[in-house]
Amino acid sequence: MAIEIKAPSFPESVADGTISKWHKQPGEAVKRDELLVDIETDKVVLEVLAEADGVLASIVKGEGDTVLSNELIATLDAGATASAAPAAAPAPSTAPAAAAAAAPAAGDEDAIGAPAARKLAEENGIALSSIKGTGKDGRVTKEDVVAAIEAKKSAPAAPAAKPAAPAPAAPVFAAGDRTEKRVPMTRLRAKVAERLVEAQSTMAMLTTFNEVDMTEVMALRSKYKDLFEKSHNGVRLGFMSFFVRAATEALKRFPAVNASIDGSDIVYHGYADVGVAVSSDRGLVVPVLRNAEQMSLAEIEGGIATFGKKARDGKLSIDEMTGGTFTITNGGTFGSMMSTPIVNPPQAAILGMHNIVQRPMAINGQVVIRPMMYLALSYDHRLIDGKEAVTFLVTIKNLLEDPARLLLDI
Repeated sequence: MAIEIKAPSFPESVADGTISKWHKQPGEAVKRDELLVDIETDKVVLEVLAEADGVLASIVKGEGDTVLSNELIATLDAGATASAAPAAAPAPSTAPAAAAAAAPAAGDEDAIGAPAARKLAEENGIALSSIKGTGKDGRVTKEDVVAAIEAKKSAPAAPAAKPAAPAPAAPVFAAGDRTEKRVPMTRLRAKVAERLVEAQSTMAMLTTFNEVDMTEVMALRSKYKDLFEKSHNGVRLGFMSFFVRAATEALKRFPAVNASIDGSDIVYHGYADVGVAVSSDRGLVVPVLRNAEQMSLAEIEGGIATFGKKARDGKLSIDEMTGGTFTITNGGTFGSMMSTPIVNPPQAAILGMHNIVQRPMAINGQVVIRPMMYLALSYDHRLIDGKEAVTFLVTIKNLLEDPARLLLDI
């Protein structure tokens, strides 16, 4: 039975996709739920799985082709096997010419292999035509198939294909090499570029800076990180959960920072869906913690860890990448001291974390060494006044420098 293989249903925010890689070719056997093809969108790589056991009959859309939502991309012959089905038995005939005419054509798997050999080869996923027969007239015997199976077992396993194709690596050139290499921009990179230009051309974007003394947060983390991990099934206590909690508390106090512009309207959100920038082989992606204002530190850390693993494996879904009312990005992971993050429209603001550095600070008239981090808040000045932006960032600073405030809601 022929089954149509179609592209997934894309959400409204995704117009189309590109065939990234076919993992099966026409004529190859497939198993139900086996990966057939990767489709790259401007957000994630979507996997299309086989709906049934059978053989991939044809490919309609090749690698690099653009596909629309629910568009036909291939056909699957359900129930078929990669080996040809046994030919119908010829009608009995005593004439030598008739017998010769009824004989299968050269190259037909049924002509080169005995029924027992065919069955054994099919059960082990081996094409009969790939085995050199030692029987009469080159026929493949059962012993030939057994030998092929043993050879297959002893052969080194092929490396598993990654679910999501990484972005093309930058070429390495030798000194004095004046050659050039042109590679296509990935859809993710192209979309990021488009949105960054859009943000800078449509927003009145400004950035305000402050610094936070991380002494108390670091002491709290150091004191309780082992107990925290033990109490929460291996979830590790990092710094990001403190920043998410501090940000969601500040968003409650300054609703404009959690709002967005829709035409001539301002949309205020009664929830905090916080996007957390995560690095992957394909580039920077921003999965969203839904209702982060209701999450505990453990839930936040667990959610971020899950997103990080999914990003590395290319398993993030479109739903996990869609929406968000506020974003946090941590350039400090890569050693950044200072940056001006760009707002992700239609959001109104983004918080940038940076590297923690031991620096001399004047505390109560004394010079002491403290772990300091620069914070940056980029915001849409059409929606957020300078006073709100500065006070919002100071609120985050105060909550982090005295984390007990997060527990006491003060």
